[in-house]
Amino acid sequence: MVTAILTLTGLVLVIGIVLLWLGRRFTPDEDSLVERINEVLPQTQCAQCGYPGCRPYAQAIADGEADINQCPPGGEEGVRMLAQLLDVEPRPLDQTRGEHKPPMVAVIDEDRCIGCTLCIQACPVDAILGAQKQMHTIIAAECTGCELCIEPCPVDCIDMAGRKSAWRWPRPQPIPIRLRERAHG
Repeated sequence: MVTAILTLTGLVLVIGIVLLWLGRRFTPDEDSLVERINEVLPQTQCAQCGYPGCRPYAQAIADGEADINQCPPGGEEGVRMLAQLLDVEPRPLDQTRGEHKPPMVAVIDEDRCIGCTLCIQACPVDAILGAQKQMHTIIAAECTGCELCIEPCPVDCIDMAGRKSAWRWPRPQPIPIRLRERAHG
């Protein structure tokens, strides 16, 4: 019995050390070129650029595999910002990938929704709430306006509405000093 406990304890310790090492080894470098490019991109995860999301597109730009003008949601301003970051000449937005539109948010007509869940499966940021054969709704604060939920909807109950400002990933807020002191003392 003691041997089994010691063996399991040793195994857990070894796994913990390996996980700690892997966590430090594969932590993204926040100052890397890929992360700076990704910061400029609009984070809609719409795949209009030809990549499954903004981070893979940023990696492709950094690797020289993609051009800076492939992001319709970023528009001409996004192209200019990427050109400035990379110290290259700006190019016109590639119109074959789509057109630049104002910030949008998806809206479900709940009277027409049949609860098929196809929109939930298509949403790259989990901004749709609902269940099989139940009405669905959009969590507007989470919706990036990518429009990927529209095409799979069999009853055409999803529309796009204007949004006041472009969607951005929420930034973690630092814990106020007073709260940190209470938590640790």
